This record gives sequence, C-alpha cells and structure tokens, in this order.
Amino acid sequence: MSETGDEQERNHGVRGEGVRDQGIRGAALGRAPVPLSVLDLVTVGAGSTAHASLRTSVEIAKLAESRGYHRHWVAEHHSMPGVASSSPAVILAHLAAHTTRIRLGSGGVMLPNHAPLAVAEQFGTLEALAPGRVDLGLGRAPGTDGRTAAALRGGRLDESAQEFPRQLAELTRFLDDDFPDGHPYAGVHAVPGPVQGPAGRPPLWLLGSSGFSARLAGELGLPFAYAHHFSAAGTLPALELYRQNFRPSAVLDAPYALIGVAALAADTAAQARAQVLTGALSMLRLRTGRPGLVPTPEEAAAYPFTAAEQEFVDGWLATIVHGTPDEVRSGLDALAARTGADELMLTSNAHSGAARLRSYGLVADAYGMPAGEGAAG
Repeated sequence: MSETGDEQERNHGVRGEGVRDQGIRGAALGRAPVPLSVLDLVTVGAGSTAHASLRTSVEIAKLAESRGYHRHWVAEHHSMPGVASSSPAVILAHLAAHTTRIRLGSGGVMLPNHAPLAVAEQFGTLEALAPGRVDLGLGRAPGTDGRTAAALRGGRLDESAQEFPRQLAELTRFLDDDFPDGHPYAGVHAVPGPVQGPAGRPPLWLLGSSGFSARLAGELGLPFAYAHHFSAAGTLPALELYRQNFRPSAVLDAPYALIGVAALAADTAAQARAQVLTGALSMLRLRTGRPGLVPTPEEAAAYPFTAAEQEFVDGWLATIVHGTPDEVRSGLDALAARTGADELMLTSNAHSGAARLRSYGLVADAYGMPAGEGAAG
C-alpha cells in the first residue's frame, strides 16, 4: 500500500539512511542494572543564584563523565524562579566546553515553543561543537503555564493533536536538509548542517508523560523517555504502549526506553529526607500558584502543612528514591526490575547544589562505577 503525503512526512527520517543505535544504547557499569544518566533542571535554592546553579551543573557534568554516567540532559522550563534551565541549547554548549565524552542533550526541547528551523540550527551548532555526543530530546508540553506558553509562542496556542507530528517531521527534514522539490521550504538550509558537507545528526528522542508520545515514538521507531519523576502512575501503561506500537526503523531495531527518576542519596537517611522535602515544598508551591526559589531545609522542616498539603507532599515523596546510598541503590534496582526500563535518568532536585553533586557521586559509589578523577564521595 502506498503512503499518503502526510504519512511520508510522518515517517520521514526513520526509514531511510540511519544512525542505528548511534549514541542511544548505553552500557551499564559496575553493578548498575542498566545505564545511569543525569537529568538536570539547574535548580536554584533560596540564598543562591542562577550563576551558582549553572556552575554546579558543570561540576555535575564533569563528575558524571568521570564516573561513567551515559548522558547529561537539561530540561526546558519557563517562568519558574527555582529553575534556571529555560535555554537548554545555551547550557549544553557551556557543558560541552567542560566535558569531552559524556553525551549531552535536551530533556527536552519543548518543540511547540520553537520554530523547527531554529531548533535544527541550535542542535546543528551543538553537534558541530561536540560531534557525536549530542541528543535532541523533544517534548510536546509547554514546560510552563498557559500564559507563559502564549508569550513564548507570540500569543498562538495550537493544541491540535497533529501539530506536534507535523513539527517533528519538519524538524527532521531541516536536520537532514532534504525537503522535496516544490515544498515551500525547499532550498532553506539549517546551518550548521548537511548543506555544508557531511555532518553528524543528533538522534531524536520523544519525551512524554502520557500515552501520546509513547505511541508516536513506537510508531516512528524512536527512543522514548518517560517522565516517571513527576507522573509515576502512568509509567507502566506508557512503556507498554510504546513497546506494543514499536516498529523497527533506521534508528532502532528494538524498543529503547529510559525513565526519569527523582533520586537523592546522602550520607544519612535524615539528610536525604531534609533535602527532598525542600523539593516537595517547592513543587507544592508551584502547583498552587506560588512558585519561588527552592526553600532551605530549615524552612521546609518548619512549614505548617495543612492536611491537604501534607497529603500532596507525602504522595510526592513516595515517588522519590532517597536515603542512604544502599537504600537508593535498592530502590533503583527495584524500579528497573519493575518497569523493564533500558536506562535510568536520575534527577536530584534539592535546595543545595552540593547535595545534588554529592548524590551523584554516592550513587556511583554504591554501584561500584568507575572512580574517576574528581569523583565525589
């Protein structure tokens, strides 16, 4: 059966020339059940600054590289005082200048917020700066509230279910520089890119917290990243939907799914609890329209939670793997076994940048991962 024009657009970039498994599949090191990676929100704690948080991100990337984490991704969020990751491409360029091996990517770029050509140019530039180690993770959500999303998009909010696949196909054609003759964008080139000669191309990932992106990633044969760290109830259904709908492609011959996991290890369980409570209070304030910097452990411990607020916080903390290094290792092992995830991407959100940095070192220690130069713990 021949494909319609829409189907050709939908399937473009995953059937022809490919980069099969290039940089997608990692290796589990030490005693880790699957490859471990980092998801960085560049959180900003009360009394600190975005400058300090970005310096911490560099230190985390360097530690992650030395200890054998597979990739370091930066999320896109907007209008959140406690998060400094509104411009992933800018941050990734900075991280690329301070690392040499670890994969760097977006977790993710919220594609509806941007023109596909602009994204292709940004990540073509990153690929030129760090050849062969850039990932382009794409999300469908705005990464913010509705008013901010409208401001990002010049007042236009298109929620059509088909808009994201169309944008994805357009982005792919810009990355491959292969719009067909007669297309309005034929002759428009994303640079750096193939028009300048042979060039690498970042592998595309689809990110999601629902079934939409899971199904689409499966149908296109792309790797899939699920946001377990803030939508844990939907993890197993989404992963099953992805696997059921997976079609082999030029990119992957079998499904590959990672999950984002909120995890924080500390020297004692009490220290870990104090840090993750700061993130829980920060999320409570965000969800109730009171966003701010991540509070200190002292402020979080003294906060007078109402019964409803305490219920929210308890539910939130239940999804965070936290405690001593051995407790975190056990929790991650159980999560990997329960979900069958191919990779765990750890996000250690806390008030203290030092606590986040130490957590990644302690997790690496607990799994016997390589003890690289400058490793924490």
